[in-house]
Amino acid sequence: MVESQNIEFKSSWRDEYLKWICGFANTNGGRLYIGVNDEGKVTGIKDHNKLLVELPNKFRDILGVYAELNLKCESSRNFLEIRVPRYDVPISLRGKYFIRAGSTLQELKGPALNEFILKRTGKTWDDIPEQRASINDIAEASIEQFLRDARRVKRINVEETINTQELLEKLRLLEGGYLKKAALIMFGKDPGKFYPNLSIKIGKFGETDADLKFHEVVEGNLIQIIHLIGEILNSKFFIHPIDFMGMKRVERDEYPVAAIREMILNALIHRNFMGASTQIRLYDHSFSVWNDGGLPDGITEEDLKRVHRSKPRNPLIADTCFKAGYIDSWGRGTIRIIEACKQAGLVDPVLKEEQGGFLSSIFKDRFTLEQLRKIGLDERQIKAVEYVKKNGSITNSEYKKLCNVSGRTALRHLGELSTKSVLQKKGKKKGTYYEMINGG
Repeated sequence: MVESQNIEFKSSWRDEYLKWICGFANTNGGRLYIGVNDEGKVTGIKDHNKLLVELPNKFRDILGVYAELNLKCESSRNFLEIRVPRYDVPISLRGKYFIRAGSTLQELKGPALNEFILKRTGKTWDDIPEQRASINDIAEASIEQFLRDARRVKRINVEETINTQELLEKLRLLEGGYLKKAALIMFGKDPGKFYPNLSIKIGKFGETDADLKFHEVVEGNLIQIIHLIGEILNSKFFIHPIDFMGMKRVERDEYPVAAIREMILNALIHRNFMGASTQIRLYDHSFSVWNDGGLPDGITEEDLKRVHRSKPRNPLIADTCFKAGYIDSWGRGTIRIIEACKQAGLVDPVLKEEQGGFLSSIFKDRFTLEQLRKIGLDERQIKAVEYVKKNGSITNSEYKKLCNVSGRTALRHLGELSTKSVLQKKGKKKGTYYEMINGG
């Protein structure tokens, strides 16, 4: 036997191991072996008869769970097998909740705990009624914007005379006369009054994260942010304006608009709204978006590279955004980011879990260090490429001086860079120079 996500070994029983029973019950079930060391070797236990009587009572009285307890024997050594089923209700140990994550045990706290309990009780955060709010907390202008967008894409039938309450009922955003949290996130006049950290932070950085050039904070409901964020990026952050909503144009020396759009929308819609603010970071050669909240259960980073099932953290918010035409409901957001970068000739984007959230990054630079080495450039040629990135071009004499080589070697190396479609040759005779191909 070997330890795995669903198997744990303990040489002897201690009551602190109840948290392992709790973790198995809260995850996918599992087996705990008592009298087996970390290497999977049976060491045996002497008090097995006592444990066979006491443990079921502890499981029932302290945790409220029932686990199958089996006495086993190997090489004349007795050991116990505790089989714990998965429970669909949250299980706690003296007010603390544990889950099995890989081969480790983790205690759930804060937003992660709230999300876990909601999921176990069959609810999602955005589906909960907000009793502090009333219909007066809804921004009519945002309702009108949604209706214009929804009628354009024709994903929902809405009458011309529909009023705000009727629309919210149609979108399943009302329950028992109360607005659901999703209604305030989508259409609230001031959703930050109810839920902190809803703002979007945008920062322009230099060479490092410590070098913050300037920043902007975007606030409002989701409808407002979706229509405002492109305008802010265009006016203060991007070199060339982009058509964020229509995706009609891609600037050659900026980023693919389809990727930018999907990265931002994914972060806005699938974030943990009780966690930290969403962050957008722009560097000289990259654009990244981070949102609080990791990947859904059963979805891995590798799954993001292919068509996968859609498992939104906030299904009501996602459904409302789908009906307005902001997102696709088929789990293709990350595929679109990858395809957009490929079509623009950029390196693969980064799509990964990081620091309790999800990070997506795309890179303006078509020729990263890794990529240059992959196509067979030596260190002198790579040094020359970095020189061109910084200075705009390089001549034969500049290459000679930079890399301390002969004129003939410089000519050959620059020719190879041209043949491999990294640099392009410009000018004639003594006026010859080389620059990045297609402005890359």
